[in-house]
Amino acid sequence: MVSALFLLVVLSALGAAIASISVRQHMGSALEVNLAKAHQAARAGLEWGAFATRVPLPSAPADAGVPPLCFQPQHIALRGELAGFVVSIVCVRSGPVADGARAHTFYQLQATACNAPAGGSCLVAPASPAATYVESHLSRTIAR
Repeated sequence: MVSALFLLVVLSALGAAIASISVRQHMGSALEVNLAKAHQAARAGLEWGAFATRVPLPSAPADAGVPPLCFQPQHIALRGELAGFVVSIVCVRSGPVADGARAHTFYQLQATACNAPAGGSCLVAPASPAATYVESHLSRTIAR
């Protein structure tokens, strides 16, 4: 009787340990998937920013000889497979810098994507992020 009770306690502890390991494994996998989505959302934000520096926004003055100005920080809620993510894009323009007869203008783009934006923006991390919070930062410099 005592050995059966001991065996029951040991098997219960073993079952609880296996269940705990399984839950942690599933949470880790879910976080990895969300981190990959955050990375793709940040890449999409950089692509949007690169396009915006090549083609002036409709509100910008049109002057073919002058490179477009940087846009104001943008916060875009994504759809489709990236639904639930927001990407915040910031642009800093420098130049023109003379290179012989050519002048180059540089655009530094920074994209931050997250799945729990504070006030609709990923530029400021939440004060107490949830266990499922993920964020990805990417940057790119474009010369024109």
